[in-house]
Amino acid sequence: MDRLALLFVIIGALNWGLIGLFQFDLVASLFGGAESIVSRIVYTMVGLFGVYAIKFLFTDREETPT
Repeated sequence: MDRLALLFVIIGALNWGLIGLFQFDLVASLFGGAESIVSRIVYTMVGLFGVYAIKFLFTDREETPT
């Protein structure tokens, strides 16, 4: 679940970066516009996984020996 959350947070971050830099909404262009049901599902998933990813701020990560 953590990896899936990270994937969606990265997708959201890249999409917002493209919007900020080039006014290009990649999710909307791939899925038929910002109002399409698929785009809205992707936006919702990004938001939900972003909320889920807040837990990463408060959990200690164990370091693996190299």
